[in-house]
Amino acid sequence: MDPACKKCRRAGEKLFLKGERCFSPKCAFVKRPDPPGMHAKSRRRGGLSEFGKQLAEKQRLKRIYGVREAQFKKYIKESVAAKGDNREILLRKLEMRLDNIVFRLGWTKSRSASRQLISHGHVFIDNKRVNIPSYQVRKDQKISLTEKIKNSNLFKDFSDLIKKYEAPVWLTLDKDKLEGKILSQPAGTELGNLASAGLVIEFYSR
Repeated sequence: MDPACKKCRRAGEKLFLKGERCFSPKCAFVKRPDPPGMHAKSRRRGGLSEFGKQLAEKQRLKRIYGVREAQFKKYIKESVAAKGDNREILLRKLEMRLDNIVFRLGWTKSRSASRQLISHGHVFIDNKRVNIPSYQVRKDQKISLTEKIKNSNLFKDFSDLIKKYEAPVWLTLDKDKLEGKILSQPAGTELGNLASAGLVIEFYSR
């Protein structure tokens, strides 16, 4: 079984790490939703402790966005030090990563594919090549792709799917030119479950 599928089973929900496969009947989480391991079904009565919930949520966020521990700790530290809702700040930092933006624009089927696209030098920001997946994109910046990748078989086969795709409201997407722009940072209501992000911050505050 693919290691990414085990991450979904461990989290107890689909994390959509395998792109199109996650939406098909072949999804491992659909076939076997129980956690991996020989003792998966012998769970402790009463559920997870508070620490266990915090740890599980931390692991879930890291897996969704594909962030390593050192980078994740840095985001936590910066979010706690900043003014405002720490939970929103943390989730915005994750959402404004270049690999996530490329994924949100519908150009790849997973964030891991976005990281590969960026690392291979196929993504421009304001007409300058950027090959750092963790790059923090800012408001009004334009995201585009190299002509080589746009003319590749990858995007020729992907073009019909892109035409049907609707990007988040804080992004604008030119489906013909394959260009995107950051209209604003995502609002609190567009960031998902803030309570879950709060558990992550509590974990690192121990």
